[in-house]
Amino acid sequence: MKKIQVSPSILSADFSQLGNEIKRLEEGGADMIHVDVMDGHFVPNLTMGPPIIKDLRKFTKLPFDVHLMISPVHKYIQDYADAGADIITIHPEATESLKDSIKCIKKLGKKVGVSLNPETKTDIVMEFLTEIDLILIMSVHPGFGGQKFIPEVINKIKELNNIKIKENLKFDIEVDGGIDFNNAKLVADAGANILVSGTTIFKNNNGDIKKNIETLRLI
Repeated sequence: MKKIQVSPSILSADFSQLGNEIKRLEEGGADMIHVDVMDGHFVPNLTMGPPIIKDLRKFTKLPFDVHLMISPVHKYIQDYADAGADIITIHPEATESLKDSIKCIKKLGKKVGVSLNPETKTDIVMEFLTEIDLILIMSVHPGFGGQKFIPEVINKIKELNNIKIKENLKFDIEVDGGIDFNNAKLVADAGANILVSGTTIFKNNNGDIKKNIETLRLI
């Protein structure tokens, strides 16, 4: 049976208690912490920058799965690496050279993620599949939490998983956007092995984080 990892998004956490929220996630069995960074330019929302991530780093040893929704992204990669990111995920549309940005992340000793928006074709990452550690499939349009899952991305997950199996590649397939107890199995069956979820983890079952994480992992 394939192991499903859960990467809770702190976008749905209580921002006045972020340190404690991260501790709760670790105690609840999270595999990593998903940090959404938005600049109000590449996506229509603002969240947090390197100083906050650096301060949050002391609350857990879990990997920080940092999703950069900022443009231009390349010049900020070093800052997020220094702040404590373990996985740095970028959008192809946000960099002048995806090749150079991948090389930069690897040189800093971090895992490389590339994110594909619902409308972004998989062609854009094909030549880099041997260099990428993670492909993040967005199942909503990035910018805000609590959106409805876009089912059309299932075909994209299946396509990438088929290539991964055929070519014996090692990259993770992560899915983010509207993941809940109703669609998690669909996404996992299609080939995803990391599920990002915010609202479901923090709000369901009266905020029982441990129960919600376990339910997503075993669904």
